[in-house]
Amino acid sequence: MKTSKFVVFPLLVLLALSYLPVGAGAASVGGAAPDFNLRDIDGKSHQLSSYQGKTVVLEWVNPECPFVVKHYRSGNMPSLQREATDDGIVWLSINSGRPGAQGDFAEHEVRQWMKQTGAKPTSYLRDQNGEVGRLYRAKTTPHMFVINPEGTLIYDGAIDSIASSREGDITRADNYVKLAIAALKSGTAPEKPQSRPYGCSVKY
Repeated sequence: MKTSKFVVFPLLVLLALSYLPVGAGAASVGGAAPDFNLRDIDGKSHQLSSYQGKTVVLEWVNPECPFVVKHYRSGNMPSLQREATDDGIVWLSINSGRPGAQGDFAEHEVRQWMKQTGAKPTSYLRDQNGEVGRLYRAKTTPHMFVINPEGTLIYDGAIDSIASSREGDITRADNYVKLAIAALKSGTAPEKPQSRPYGCSVKY
């Protein structure tokens, strides 16, 4: 029996597409969190894989973004950071802004901003070439990721459920990061492992 060339061609196209790369190595909930190495504002190198055995929170940050300002000026983000790090969680704030972009603070400016806002991450990392941001497909500031002690990405998305720059909305929102950490501590999977991040675009 003859096979029509009009059937064979689409099949060949589908087979070819199945062998195309689909963002190999990029972050995906349920998969291994991609490893990276970045320096903090004190010049210390941080390799994600060196934190195996600990819960890690990644926070994409831009100190001049109104949405970031909301969560820091209100004390919401610093409070989350303190609560997490006091519990042995590693919290890495990452700025993937290109050199000279909005919020691309020099080291001394970052230290001053952290002192003013009470920021308490484990470390503040700079990713000026955007390599790590693109690896995680970080879209906004803030954009949050939670990684379990086995190195699996268990949450990717917004900090909370209300996409606004109004401080008054913080107490009314469900904090997805806090919920993901609580689920992890109770030995369960987060009820909402992914959400749509909101904020300013990352300044690649």
